[in-house]
Amino acid sequence: MRIGELSRRSGVPVPTIKYYVRERLLPAGELTSPNQAEYGPGHERRLRLIRVLLEVGGLSLATIGEVLKATDDPAQPVLKVLGAAAKGVTPLEEGESGPELEQAREDVAELLRRRDWQVSEGTTAAESLAGVVSALRRVGHDGLVDLIEEYADAAESVARADIGYVQRRVAREDLVESVVVGTVLGEAMFGALRRLAHEDVSFRLYEGLGAGGDEALAGRGGSAGAPDGVEGAGAPGA
Repeated sequence: MRIGELSRRSGVPVPTIKYYVRERLLPAGELTSPNQAEYGPGHERRLRLIRVLLEVGGLSLATIGEVLKATDDPAQPVLKVLGAAAKGVTPLEEGESGPELEQAREDVAELLRRRDWQVSEGTTAAESLAGVVSALRRVGHDGLVDLIEEYADAAESVARADIGYVQRRVAREDLVESVVVGTVLGEAMFGALRRLAHEDVSFRLYEGLGAGGDEALAGRGGSAGAPDGVEGAGAPGA
């Protein structure tokens, strides 16, 4: 296909495509004449990946170049390629330096050892978690930190689902794209599901109990606030 068709199919403007070629983010097309080049499905797939990394992942073009370089290098293990993509989109919580942050880092390291999680040394996700733990303690919510094992159980279950989805991809570019989309939109989806679950659990715990209590009282012929065995407490002698 010509560059105009590639632009229409990918949704990327022609000047941008040319810029990506100049920056070596996109391979050049096959020259058919001094001023004409042909592009194939691989170019369209690469443009889609660049858009995902840029628009969904929020990566800079420099970081995208590093991810693509690793993707194109057959000597790079797939795990390292996926790690490079995930690292680029992992948000880093900047914790306030000091004893609290250092303690949080030690706690996170102990958590990883206890659960035998195999993660790379110095991973930004561990630093993010340490920053969150430190912040929770700083604002007096240590109790939420005490639930970290339960959160880790849930995260492990979600991670298995995420990796199961990624494993259905075969091409390295598809793998990288899946990791980026899963990291950004997957977390957004999990956050939305968590809020929905909070609403349901809160209703069942509070509103549901209240409704159940009212129904029980009505079934006994009593009114809310009346002691057991006293009917119509508000109208004595009626």
